[in-house]
Amino acid sequence: MEAFVSMRRFLLSNEQMFQRVHSLELRQLQTDMKVDTILNKLESKELPIEGIFYEGQIFDAHNFVCDLIRNAKSRIILIDNYIDDTVLKRLDKRNTGASATIYTHHISAVLQTDINTHNSQYPAIEVRTTTKFHDRFMIIDDTVYHIGASIKDLGKKVFAFSRMNEKADELIGRLL
Repeated sequence: MEAFVSMRRFLLSNEQMFQRVHSLELRQLQTDMKVDTILNKLESKELPIEGIFYEGQIFDAHNFVCDLIRNAKSRIILIDNYIDDTVLKRLDKRNTGASATIYTHHISAVLQTDINTHNSQYPAIEVRTTTKFHDRFMIIDDTVYHIGASIKDLGKKVFAFSRMNEKADELIGRLL
């Protein structure tokens, strides 16, 4: 009986200490979960959902777009009214088996020559015309990104990008 009374006194006199230990354990578990989440995101190389590139961040913007392109497993569709041979070079960073299609407003004679020359040496990039869009979009597989600047001009001025919740096939259907 004295042992139980002694144990009860010990527990009551150290109640605050036990609460603090419990609180520390909870905080440690929360911290561990946050660290695990961060490490999982780093390992998965998940692309950002939205962001802004500022004037002069040409290399950072280029890397971002190239990472998008490299993530494509089956298709890349670019909607951009202002393309040139630099866009073709960026699209060449895609994985083998990933198709590339560009929709643009106009194909000049010089651009058509660049496309023909490119396609004779590298995996073909299909280029079509459309007048239905003003904004720029990039579709990676089934994910739609709104890109606030032409791919050829990335980082020359401030622009934003965001991953959209739109269905890729619905957007593509509006091109035709």
